[in-house]
Amino acid sequence: MAVVSSPQKTFFIETFGCQMNFHDSEKVVGTLISQGYRQVQTVDEADLIFYNTCSIRDKAEQKVFHRLADFKRLQQQGKQFAVIGCVAQQEGEKIFERAPHVSLVAGSASYRNLPQMLIQIGQGQRATGLDDRQTDETFETEFTARTNPHRGYITIIEGCDKFCAYCVVPYTRGKERSRTSESVLAEARRMADAGYTDIQLLGQNVNSYSDPLRKASFAELLTSVGEVPGIRRVRFTTSHPRHFSRDIVDAIDSVPTLCDHVHLPVQSGSSRVLSAMYREYTRELYLERISWMKAARNKTFSITTDVIVGFPGETEAEFEDTLTLLDEVGYDGVFSFKYSPRPNTPALEYADAISDEEKTRRLAVLNEKQREIQRARYAKHLGDIMEVMVEGYNRPRGQVIGRTSQNKTLNFTVPPGHAEPAIGAYVNARVTVTFPNSLAGEMVV
Repeated sequence: MAVVSSPQKTFFIETFGCQMNFHDSEKVVGTLISQGYRQVQTVDEADLIFYNTCSIRDKAEQKVFHRLADFKRLQQQGKQFAVIGCVAQQEGEKIFERAPHVSLVAGSASYRNLPQMLIQIGQGQRATGLDDRQTDETFETEFTARTNPHRGYITIIEGCDKFCAYCVVPYTRGKERSRTSESVLAEARRMADAGYTDIQLLGQNVNSYSDPLRKASFAELLTSVGEVPGIRRVRFTTSHPRHFSRDIVDAIDSVPTLCDHVHLPVQSGSSRVLSAMYREYTRELYLERISWMKAARNKTFSITTDVIVGFPGETEAEFEDTLTLLDEVGYDGVFSFKYSPRPNTPALEYADAISDEEKTRRLAVLNEKQREIQRARYAKHLGDIMEVMVEGYNRPRGQVIGRTSQNKTLNFTVPPGHAEPAIGAYVNARVTVTFPNSLAGEMVV
């Protein structure tokens, strides 16, 4: 009697948000493949549709429910739907109420239980992973399906204990929990053996890392990853100024593979606003951290940051404090945002809300000022020879797309008669043109 095998189940995943979310999706994809699923590139091909959500921005919940409403028409085709990530944790079982066609709702702290949840929905039951925010376990898996064969992420700490007044992350990603340094190094070695040369260590507050086995500080872990044979670049994000210690600067300055770029979110240049935000540092403490980097002996640090304008109660003078901070630090990049109220956060109760028109004005003023700062800073690279990792090609312009150790884009041409470098290769390029957000030049042969 012939055995008829059931067709392989397929899945599609759509991801929004930060690098943590995209790396979570890589691990979710790997887990699904290990459970016998096959990834497809369109919703129409998929039996199971995953929606990995982000709740940082304003109206994130509405966007999720609008997308789920679009998916409802596909239910008649027998498709199943899973909502994961921060909005899943934030909205919980309300998602089932507003979108009854959804089968699975899970926050990031429960991803390690995905195999069991897949069995549940395969049996026609609903599955939830919403009760794990106090867990001490991290989502470690050997089944990560990395999308870039040269640059990869390693999550070293999950969750957040800071509870900044504007931020929803502690409510959606749970408490801080770190992996052991041994497991992080084992993953870095596996990646190096597989040909990865550029590694980025991830965490909501990556420098809050605390080895459960007490074998390594964050700076020591950075150094150890940088010393793994085959690794050429090590980055990390995102840092909290409170825990940005001098030994981190010393490690970056002394270990050649540790990249000379630090993203250190400031959010505001006003100490009073920082206090209202529950940021746990002052302008002066932040600038002390900046001074450590500027005093480095071996490397010139590229520093980038995040800024929120229009936080409740922010006066014009306090906004000016942020503008003067831009000048004082000299950032190579600023990710700037208008304050938007988020569910469950203390700032929801704050008085003196700033109008959207005023927030928009302040954002435009800040962005224009930062653009001129970047124009001047990038211009200093004119004539420099910089090592870049090849990321791709801009065929219409005849350029190769490269990225420097300072995380700057350097698009360059290849001299006639010379072979185009492969993606993932490292080459030197001389800067011949500068822009506020990128560099251009020619490959050095």
